[in-house]
Amino acid sequence: MTKKPSARLSALALAALTALMAGCSFMPTYERPAAPVAAQWPGEASATPAAQPVADIPWQSFFSDARLRALVEQALANNRDLRVAVLNIEQARAQYRIQRADRLPSIGVGASGSRTPQGNGENLTAYQVGLTLSSWELDFFGRIASLSEAALAQYLATEEGRKSTQITLVASVANAYLSLLADDELLELTRQTLATREDSAKLSKLRFDSGVASELDLRQAQSLLEAARATLAQLQRQRAQDQNQLTLLVGQPDWAQRIAALPATSRLESAVMMNELPAGLPSDVLTARPDIRQAEQQLRSANANIGAARAAFFPRITLTAGFGTVSGQLSGLFEGGSWGWSVAPQLLLPIFDGGRNQAGLDSANVSRDIAVAQYEKAIQTAFREVADALAGRATLGEELRAQQAQAEAESARFKLSDLRYRNGVASYLDLLDAQRSLFVTQQAVVQTRLAQLQNQVTLYRTLGGGWTQQP
Repeated sequence: MTKKPSARLSALALAALTALMAGCSFMPTYERPAAPVAAQWPGEASATPAAQPVADIPWQSFFSDARLRALVEQALANNRDLRVAVLNIEQARAQYRIQRADRLPSIGVGASGSRTPQGNGENLTAYQVGLTLSSWELDFFGRIASLSEAALAQYLATEEGRKSTQITLVASVANAYLSLLADDELLELTRQTLATREDSAKLSKLRFDSGVASELDLRQAQSLLEAARATLAQLQRQRAQDQNQLTLLVGQPDWAQRIAALPATSRLESAVMMNELPAGLPSDVLTARPDIRQAEQQLRSANANIGAARAAFFPRITLTAGFGTVSGQLSGLFEGGSWGWSVAPQLLLPIFDGGRNQAGLDSANVSRDIAVAQYEKAIQTAFREVADALAGRATLGEELRAQQAQAEAESARFKLSDLRYRNGVASYLDLLDAQRSLFVTQQAVVQTRLAQLQNQVTLYRTLGGGWTQQP
């Protein structure tokens, strides 16, 4: 069946109108900048893709401590920073919906009345009721579409920001919990050392009173005793501050009571985590870390704003229309013959604006360049964080082993020095020096073990681990 010429022309006109209404876009084609980092991690002989990306390992599997898992769950439910991040998503979603609504006409019901004096002394009265379409911009050049695209990218950026906040929160809770374990262990060690030094000070006082020891030995013993007391006070203050930090992260003051019934980890040695985390390729981090995806969405938003700034140089066409009834009397508004409609298109072509549009375009271009630099900086920062954590994993184990061996040697030295001093072979100075070295070395073992565990948490975080969808 062959169409009539009039039907064919109508179809062509409809297609042309559809294409015209679709408009065009001056938004630049988005191209992801090249990652300004090396192809493999420093110190790694070769980088291979990970069998299971760290970002896919849930934190419930990474942390084996029941109390720590409970604390993370409480933090995800009550932490205020995470709550603000979620609310930012809702706000960005609303802003996107507002911007997207500008692409559609706004139709409402309007009623008006007017009285205009005439030259013959009479007044012209008119009442109008009907549907109105006010100043709907026909987006021929993609200005509103570009703004809508920019708002969408900002909304997606807040989504990624929320994920990044959760990842940081999970790691922060774990590090604060490990710090508390270390504080308790150091406090126990300091109390034991303090008791030993009190006994030594009492013995020195007895020997001094008996004329066997000199005043120098007595004063040295008293000095070490007061140093241990000062260390104990410092550790008590540090533990209180770490507990306050954990309270802030968890968001509940009674978190200790909530986890009291769960199995406790008394020492850092039993705080087991997943040791072997696959680093994978540096390019894997680009897709695993939400902070990098957030920076890229902000770059997309800046790129879309350039399209809106370019479209501002072209005519802006708006349409105002109405359909309703008009009458000189209220009672005649809905009588026959009073219905009518009106259409009032308007075209505004910028000719002179004092350089406003050009300045807006220049600003949009600079904003995109800033977003590119921020995106590249986010990649470089992520690369550095992962590289630092890998360096820690490669060296902290050997450092801990050496310090444990040193602590065993210092313990044996202290016992021998004490035996030699009691038999009159060594001086009291040798005994005090051995006691002081043993305490410092034992402290270093605890601190290095804490650094090793926290480095595992940091590596897990920097590789994108810690994000799970919350209800």
